[in-house]
Amino acid sequence: MNGAKLRARLVAGEAITMYTPHHSSSGLAARLVELGADSVFVDCEHGTWSFDDVRMTAQIVRSVGGAAIVRPHSHERPIIIRYLNAGADGIMVPMVDTAEQARAIVDAVRYALPSDFDKRLVVAMIETVDAIDNLDEMLKVDGIDVFFIGPGDLSQNMGYPPAPPFGEPRPEAVMDKVSLAVDKIRDAGRVAGTLVTADELPHWLQKGVQFFYIHTDPFLRRGISGIRQTLAR
Repeated sequence: MNGAKLRARLVAGEAITMYTPHHSSSGLAARLVELGADSVFVDCEHGTWSFDDVRMTAQIVRSVGGAAIVRPHSHERPIIIRYLNAGADGIMVPMVDTAEQARAIVDAVRYALPSDFDKRLVVAMIETVDAIDNLDEMLKVDGIDVFFIGPGDLSQNMGYPPAPPFGEPRPEAVMDKVSLAVDKIRDAGRVAGTLVTADELPHWLQKGVQFFYIHTDPFLRRGISGIRQTLAR
């Protein structure tokens, strides 16, 4: 499993990328890795991936040197266990608000994989103001490899739309909360992650973020828009 390889790179201080293909496609997922992605986001919270899709995609992504990071729809213990047993290289659990929930996730991973849990990457998603308030205690939990701030759900939790209009920044109040969380994570000596655009990446890299989730749609949007503009001349 390539989750251990990602962890080793993070521990060494490297930054890694995770791209989402937005579609249930093992071929597209593998192509992203061939083009330079370190890992691929398999979104089973908002996406349509089945357990068989996860198994096939993880195998194909590993065959080209990447890792498949699966987000289940919740942190239900049986769901986490099933995705891990289906072959996920890592698990990225949404809406983790307390240290108790973080410990339960670690326990589920170690129950599912008693002999090789250390081969999987474990990511806890910090997506609410309550989670940021509880972060100091959560950061004491062993077994969480990445504390990932999800700005979309955090925006909604704070009363804003989940995403700003294309090309515009998120509300300053939201970004201040993300920055606060990153500082807490880094001060505790743990690994921070967040969703970024290509334009935002340098700022968060300078802030010490190491795990970057990146959407592919903006690249497609800009590329197709450029072609359309050329054709319209």
